[in-house]
Amino acid sequence: MAEAEIVFLNGKFIPKEEAKVSFFEPGFLYGWGLFETMRAYNNKIVYFKQHLQRIKDSSKLINIRFPYPLVKIKQIIKKTVEINGLQDSYVKLILSRAAKGANTLVVIKRYKPHSFKKYQQGFRACISPFRQNEDSYFTKMKTANYLSYQLSYLEAKKKGFDEAIILNNRGYITEGSRSNLFFVKNNELFTLALECGCLDGITRRVVFDIAKRCGIKINQGAFTLPDLYAADEAFLTNSLLGVMPLRSVEDNIIGKRKSEYKITNFLIRKYGLLLKNGI
Repeated sequence: MAEAEIVFLNGKFIPKEEAKVSFFEPGFLYGWGLFETMRAYNNKIVYFKQHLQRIKDSSKLINIRFPYPLVKIKQIIKKTVEINGLQDSYVKLILSRAAKGANTLVVIKRYKPHSFKKYQQGFRACISPFRQNEDSYFTKMKTANYLSYQLSYLEAKKKGFDEAIILNNRGYITEGSRSNLFFVKNNELFTLALECGCLDGITRRVVFDIAKRCGIKINQGAFTLPDLYAADEAFLTNSLLGVMPLRSVEDNIIGKRKSEYKITNFLIRKYGLLLKNGI
């Protein structure tokens, strides 16, 4: 393992303490940037190509020049993971607008996954006081303008919850502060349509692909909190958690018995295989 935490910044692999960019760059002054968060397990990242394609596509939408070919970015991330020598790691790729071109930063940190017991217990969530603008141009990308999500999460943790559920301006559910949301009713999956203001998460796409292969019907639409509370099961997804059961929102328990979370547990196992084998 490397003695110091090594990051990649603008063409160099350096200790994180030496990583510096100017405060006067547009990326810092205006939050003009993008990021992708991934999990590397045994140097493999689930849906790696899709992560990189999303940030490249997003860079065009907000006028950030993509700094390298996708193949090169992939090589840079893999090398940064290898240099840090961690079996299970949090990987963050950040692009920010610079005076000339873009700053490119890859950060690798040790990732400590939640325990098996936590996946049995599931997450408890509260309702965020912040609302999502479902008509916003930026809901389709992961930008550095992340304050409402971060404040939602911090408020949830302050209250003793694991996650915050965000509603849009019309009162429909959009997503968690750092996750997509699914629920199960009568052995069918339900999730929020992108028009509700949720991010097209990479692990959201994984669940779609697994469901399609396994013959599980997915319904996309606009759903309310009562729809969620009446569900048989619910779960959250992101690239670090994978698939995490959602057991309650505020004081509302979802599902009658934990042992009945059959589809959620099935998806947890399927995602675990992808994590081990890479794709």
